[in-house]
Amino acid sequence: MSKEKVVLAYSGGLDTTFCALFLSKELGHEVHAVMVDTGGYTAEELEAIKNKALSLGIASYKCIHITDEFYDKCIKYLIMGNVLKNNTYPLSVSAERVFQAIAIAQYAKEMQADAIAHGSTGAGNDQVRFDLVFNTIAPNARIITPIRDFKFAREYEIDFLKKHGVDFEAKKVTYSLNVGIWGTSVGGKETLSSHGQLPEEAYPTPCTATQPLDVELTFEKGELKAIDGKAYANPVEAIHALNAIAGPYGIGRDIHVGDTIIGIKGRVGFEAAAPYLIIKAHHLLEKHTLTKWQQFIKTQLADWYGTLLHEGQYLDPTLRNIEAFFESSQKYVSGKVFITLHPHYFQLNGIESEHDLMSSKFGAYGEENKSWSGDDVRGFAKILGNQLSIFQKVNGVEF
Repeated sequence: MSKEKVVLAYSGGLDTTFCALFLSKELGHEVHAVMVDTGGYTAEELEAIKNKALSLGIASYKCIHITDEFYDKCIKYLIMGNVLKNNTYPLSVSAERVFQAIAIAQYAKEMQADAIAHGSTGAGNDQVRFDLVFNTIAPNARIITPIRDFKFAREYEIDFLKKHGVDFEAKKVTYSLNVGIWGTSVGGKETLSSHGQLPEEAYPTPCTATQPLDVELTFEKGELKAIDGKAYANPVEAIHALNAIAGPYGIGRDIHVGDTIIGIKGRVGFEAAAPYLIIKAHHLLEKHTLTKWQQFIKTQLADWYGTLLHEGQYLDPTLRNIEAFFESSQKYVSGKVFITLHPHYFQLNGIESEHDLMSSKFGAYGEENKSWSGDDVRGFAKILGNQLSIFQKVNGVEF
């Protein structure tokens, strides 16, 4: 009987390395590991992951690069929507996981795999995100999750790897990291309870900058195109460049408290210097260039977009509808945003745009009106309060 062909979502960490060996050595499957790069790894790191995978004696290894696709189909809309989950978290991992799952499912279909495996435990969000996407895109492939199914402990995984000649560090890493282009998540003992902040050493980018720095971001139709006057070939390059500038200031650090897909609450730390600056700068530019009702509607849709994406529902057509609205709202969101970076915080100093609706041609707030008269305002205020007056007179309500 031929071996079952299994595509394994592989990252090179303890869990997926264990899964690769367990599936092939213990369960006798033909394992094809696939790594999906969404912009969080250096070339050296990717090469090391490849070498580790091939050293396990699996059938094949492949790395799929989707950073540009991840930006075009997701990050762009997170910026246009100013999406921060619970007004805090830029959806660093949750957005990335969905796109990794899509790439893995598509690869499994190409491979005509019998099954798709991933290293999720039964306690987090990723298991739902992966399963949901796999069931949608590759419904004929069954899903295998050794760690979740057998409730394996880390100690068992480490012992199993050693038994098969793979020496994995037995000591637990104090802080776990998930590095990506749209931010790095940080987990540690401080995030396991409802109180406590992560120490400086928990963050992968040390705060070494000491002097204020002025930065100028240029947006065209809602997308970051230049930093300090330097244009970039694509927004992905601009994001990397801004992260290199702002990361040493310790900007974009926080702890997110959220409701998981499986119903429990959780805390996770993160650093996301470039995402935070881009979203906040873009939001300021929108305050100047969009009407109040455009901003109002966008806020409602952005909350839904972030929630659905976070819970693995990216493939729902509702998100395409919201993206179309975001895209149409950005026609006049162009201009420069001026920022000053300081250690651990930043200041938004203002914007410059030919589409700035705060135009002196029509008046200055609290100072001067140029396109209406006092009588216009008196009549407007009377009509605006008409329903309130009627309600009070009919019902005899006193305030």
